[in-house]
Amino acid sequence: MTVHIDLSKAGILAESAAVRVTLLPPVARFSLRAATPEQKALSKALGVTLPAKIGQCGRKGDVEILCLGPDEWTIIAPEDQAATITDACAAIYAQTPHSLTEISDREVTVRITGPKASDLITIGCPRDLDQLPTGEARRTVFDGVTTVLWRDGEQDYRLDLWRSFAPHVIALLETGCAELAGE
Repeated sequence: MTVHIDLSKAGILAESAAVRVTLLPPVARFSLRAATPEQKALSKALGVTLPAKIGQCGRKGDVEILCLGPDEWTIIAPEDQAATITDACAAIYAQTPHSLTEISDREVTVRITGPKASDLITIGCPRDLDQLPTGEARRTVFDGVTTVLWRDGEQDYRLDLWRSFAPHVIALLETGCAELAGE
């Protein structure tokens, strides 16, 4: 049986007294690659300091930048800021070579909140969530699917996943939510 999940409509996907799974609205999302000498100029152009440590996030207003590797970041911003980000990076490209690729349509984000949020995530994620500090994120896997796990609060997470794998991961989260509700 194939379950169809409409990934174009944000909203609650599963809910119990202990946990809620919500599909978040679309955002502008970019992959940024740059060598160390270019990072200061890119930070200035974007108005947010590029974090240097893997897993750390830089934030200013609604713009978040996550360090995924020594020369790799993910930028997330409201959709209406996509052109601003693209233009800021394009304006300095001649002096500051880098790679900026818009990946907005590639991924969706699911928020998992509630007192059993960590329990729900661990059904598919081998990461020790106690070792993920609030305000940071890590690339990880969920049931074999590459994801980025953000920890926004003690029991408040976001899971970025490729759109093509979203139905599989969401179905597992819905099943896990139902199981937690039956405890």
